[in-house]
Amino acid sequence: MTPKPETRLRQLLQERILLLDGAMGTMIQRHKLEEADYRGERFSDWPSDLKGNNDLLCLTQPDIIRGIHEQYLEAGADILETNSFNATRASMADYGMEELVYELNVAAARLAREAADKFSTEEKPRFVAGVLGPTSKTLSISPDVNDPGYRAISFDELAENYREAARGLMEGGADLILIETIFDTLNAKAAIFAVQDVFDELGRELPIMISGTITDQSGRTLSGQVTEAFYNSLRHAEPISMGLNCALGPDLLRQYVEELSRVSETFVSAHPNAGLPNEFGEYDLDAQHMAGYIGEWADSGFLNIVGGCCGTTPEHIAAIAEAVQGKAPRPLPAIEPACRLSGLEPLNITEESLFVNVGERANVTGSAKFKRLILNEEYEEALDVCRTQVEEGAQVVDVNMDEGMLDGKAAMVRFLNLCAAEPEIAKVPFMIDSSKWEIIEAGLQCVQGKAIVNSISMKEGEEKFREQARLCRRYGAAVIVMAFDEEGQADTFARKIEICKRAYRILVEEEGFPAEDIIFDPNIFAVATGIPEHNNYAVDFIEATRWIKQHLPHALVSGGVSNVSFSFRGNNPVREAIHAVFLYHAIRAGMDMGIVNAGQLVVYDEVPEELRQAVEDVILNRDPEAGKRLVELAPKYAGSGAVEEKKEDLEWRSWPVEKRLAHSLMKGITEFIDEDTLEALEKLGRPIKVIEGPLMDGMNQVGDLFGAGKMFLPQVVKSARVMKKAVAVLEPYLEAEKAECPAENAGRILMATVKGDVHDIGKNIVGIVLQCNSYEVVDLGVMVPADRILQTAKEEKVDIIGLSGLITPSLDEMVHVAKEMKRQGFTIPLMIGGATTSKAHTAVKIEPQYEHGVVYVADASRAVGVASALLSSEQKPAFLRELTEEYEQVRQGRAKKDESRNLVSIGEARANATPIDWSDWQPHPPRAKDEPPEGAKLIPRGEGLLVVYEEIPIEELVPYIDWTFFFHAWQLRGRYPRILDDPEKGEEARKLFADAQEMLRRIIDEKWLRARAVVGLFPANARGDDIEVYQDSERKQVLTTFHMLRKQGKQPKGKYNECLADFIAPLESGKSDWIGGFACTAGEGIDEKIAEFEKDHDDYSSLMLKALADRLAEALAEWLHEKVRKELWGYARDEALTNDDLIAEKYQGIRPAMGYPASPDHTEKDLLWKLLDAEKNTGIWLTESKAMVPTAAVSGLYFAHPESRYFAVGRVNLDQLEDYARRKGRDLKEMEKWLGQNLAYEPEE
Repeated sequence: MTPKPETRLRQLLQERILLLDGAMGTMIQRHKLEEADYRGERFSDWPSDLKGNNDLLCLTQPDIIRGIHEQYLEAGADILETNSFNATRASMADYGMEELVYELNVAAARLAREAADKFSTEEKPRFVAGVLGPTSKTLSISPDVNDPGYRAISFDELAENYREAARGLMEGGADLILIETIFDTLNAKAAIFAVQDVFDELGRELPIMISGTITDQSGRTLSGQVTEAFYNSLRHAEPISMGLNCALGPDLLRQYVEELSRVSETFVSAHPNAGLPNEFGEYDLDAQHMAGYIGEWADSGFLNIVGGCCGTTPEHIAAIAEAVQGKAPRPLPAIEPACRLSGLEPLNITEESLFVNVGERANVTGSAKFKRLILNEEYEEALDVCRTQVEEGAQVVDVNMDEGMLDGKAAMVRFLNLCAAEPEIAKVPFMIDSSKWEIIEAGLQCVQGKAIVNSISMKEGEEKFREQARLCRRYGAAVIVMAFDEEGQADTFARKIEICKRAYRILVEEEGFPAEDIIFDPNIFAVATGIPEHNNYAVDFIEATRWIKQHLPHALVSGGVSNVSFSFRGNNPVREAIHAVFLYHAIRAGMDMGIVNAGQLVVYDEVPEELRQAVEDVILNRDPEAGKRLVELAPKYAGSGAVEEKKEDLEWRSWPVEKRLAHSLMKGITEFIDEDTLEALEKLGRPIKVIEGPLMDGMNQVGDLFGAGKMFLPQVVKSARVMKKAVAVLEPYLEAEKAECPAENAGRILMATVKGDVHDIGKNIVGIVLQCNSYEVVDLGVMVPADRILQTAKEEKVDIIGLSGLITPSLDEMVHVAKEMKRQGFTIPLMIGGATTSKAHTAVKIEPQYEHGVVYVADASRAVGVASALLSSEQKPAFLRELTEEYEQVRQGRAKKDESRNLVSIGEARANATPIDWSDWQPHPPRAKDEPPEGAKLIPRGEGLLVVYEEIPIEELVPYIDWTFFFHAWQLRGRYPRILDDPEKGEEARKLFADAQEMLRRIIDEKWLRARAVVGLFPANARGDDIEVYQDSERKQVLTTFHMLRKQGKQPKGKYNECLADFIAPLESGKSDWIGGFACTAGEGIDEKIAEFEKDHDDYSSLMLKALADRLAEALAEWLHEKVRKELWGYARDEALTNDDLIAEKYQGIRPAMGYPASPDHTEKDLLWKLLDAEKNTGIWLTESKAMVPTAAVSGLYFAHPESRYFAVGRVNLDQLEDYARRKGRDLKEMEKWLGQNLAYEPEE
């Protein structure tokens, strides 16, 4: 076979966006052909109707087809599609024309070839794409609703259809093969399999284009795959392009083309419909409007090839050609090799991925239950076995049908076909498991996703091994390679690595098999069998895993985990402990996946210490007697439990019910509120009397004390919780009476945390305070877009809108809301609050946008007074007049400050950079490379590394808590511990502290929260004000580049215009420096507990938990930084600091966060998240405003140099921001929006 040619097509794709043609059927319809036109002379007496058989027109009306091709070429098309969409036996069977398939494809290709050659020039060559359509059959979906396992055609039959068609297209002169309008990915797999067979047969290859169809706005193909899963399933074909076409117009298809552009290693094509069909089946989107959409796609960098599908015409193609003229094609991205599997959804296994669980229970050799169900053909129950595994966390499902009493091939096909109809199962990839190749191949012909073959080996020799590997590759599967050769299974470390090394060489170097699709199984054998030769089996597997990950690049490691505990079958608790300990050590060595019972995995740290130690002795072969000791210990572990009782003084329960209710309100006691409220209702007769009487009396006392400063916020929150619970008890009775509001409504206030921001503690406190003062609060929650805020304000007829935000991008969103209020004609006041808001920002940025009252509310205690003034017809005019004058003074002061602000040029600022003598500095490479950390997963990433802490004990973080800011969150100002003895606030502070300690105990004991973290340490050097992070020790391969801003304010003598890049050795210094990054959270699990509290109207506990989670996240950041300094990076190994020293930041190095003073640009978080794979490794994700979720999270960079220090960039001028935007490759206007708080100038509108 001649090698795949370097075609002119590939060269052109690097230079410009190429044009595909438009719809063939739409153009044929313009000719208004009748039955006789389709028949022509040759088929005048054909026994069936032929009208609608458009492919037949290549034989009966060739001039029409050629003319349509030429019209598209005149419009600018670079690539013509042959008129062969239905030219397969499966589709031609509708007309009884199966025997014409080869002739039809030859004719279709020749007509397109003639037209293309007529228009082709050296500068603008034209190409012919031989089209293979989807056919009228589907391999993944049953046509019989009563039998989801039935298929109307087999993989082999469909592949033969495609072989015949592909031969004809190649004979007719096609330049490439286009497999298009793929609604079932398994059909496309059959097409690829067939086309590659024809390439082998004819001894030459053509480029393959692949184009799928997202059938509706669900974002899936007809057979259920999302875009990335579709891509993963077919990338083995190494197509010249992957694309999407048909079903949707350019407006709806855009997001899926964008997704494909993100994941595809190859060129991207798109040919959408001209919108959606109208009620008459016609397409209404005209050429100019469609071209407008496509032009924006090109501007966004999505496209390499673009054309049109249903409803498009030469006019559309001409307009599209004009729209993309001169616009750069999408460059091919550098995407790291990774095992990219798929079911209906993608599963990408990268170096940063956590352990992948492969469900083991759908295996007739390993599960007696599953075997019984399959033998009895109880397939519905057998499907439940798979479904349960996925629900319990299996990310891949292993299916094995190797049973002597079973037709394994038929059972495999039947079961996988049934699985395809179960989305909750089919969403994950399948592992097709058999010792018989014919069963594996039958399974591969049933799955549309990218599956794993379990397994192939060299036990029958190299030739069989190569043959099976080639077929796995052609079917698009990854392979498990057993450490098994002609001499038998490898049972020692030496044999394991010998076989794996040999297999890797054959597959990667000789067969061209992708290394990332090779998964080695170095054989897990049982330990503690009583046979001394077996004692080192676990160690041998673990060490072989470590060797494979170090010496066989991109290969993965898997194994059947339950094998290791086989000696203890019947004792599940001990088996689970063995699995936990074995996996702990194997995963640390690099094990990527394992076949496990997903529902019975236990956490290593949850194994009792005594049992864990005994198991560890066995797994690590520390002692020849370890197995015997474990056998003796095993019966002890059958489970345990405990009951706790709590008693309290109940003397006050003897008081009258009104006094008891007031006591509960004052003390925040909820335990008896339900029964006391009902007793009061029985005594007073009507629910409104309970509310207006004892409940409102109690709340008035609370309000009076709070207003006088004699009661503090924690008490108010507790009181509000009691009030809410009491009202909830009375609500059904109020509804029944249809009574009027129990107290005069002081006003209705809408509150929301703005779009992109997920912080709500402050908003919730203000809401509670307002509710305590008879205001009705409409709380929209967090991340609320402007349109929803304003629409709800209209619908609810609110009197005031209140906006909250914590992160700096929220400030711009507040400005946007104010502008929209003005545009939409609102006249109600706007209240602004949150940690990053200020009087100055409100005066300068927000208030000028809206003329009906914008009020900055500094804290919750002032919210009631502000609301009262705004809603009082007597107070409001004077209040707003005074406020306007105050804001004007702020603006004038700011203007004078800006005028006098002495900023230097960015060139002058760089000339005054932090002076560091790099000749005396010896950077410290990470110690973790040589001394792996305990309790963490080490993931090599080129020359750098990631360290993942999957579960950090909360109790380890408690000593690092800075309690001062905990009290600040409750608006109790003062330093801890002095605040506990404050004469005015001390008593309440002590109560609050006691409640916090109690909840902290429950957080730890009941495991409410999970703490996770990832640290990355990488080679780095500064290049100007940027920091380049490298993949390799030679520092030639740049992983990412962090962009830093520099102080521009004129500095006094001896002070410098600092930039974080100053603290990393410049590239020209010759020093090989390093940088760190981190992301951590203590908030995983918080949402469930918050929901419980809110359901129980327990705002106090909700706020307490949020405040503690925030403090724990900061404590985790300190704990983690200490780990980095002393262990992972190790540049301050001998550091001995107290917690007060840590809070005072007396350590060497800094950990600045993006979005904070030294690095104010939040968008840099995207680079950090990608570098650390932070979402995968910690569960933390970023909103569109770059806020972290969970909110109890901290992230940033690590700098180790002794002179590194925190500073504030402050104001920047246009010269620096233009330079910064250029370095980042971002639009200046976009960066002005992100850095609005730092601008020393007013941007142009």
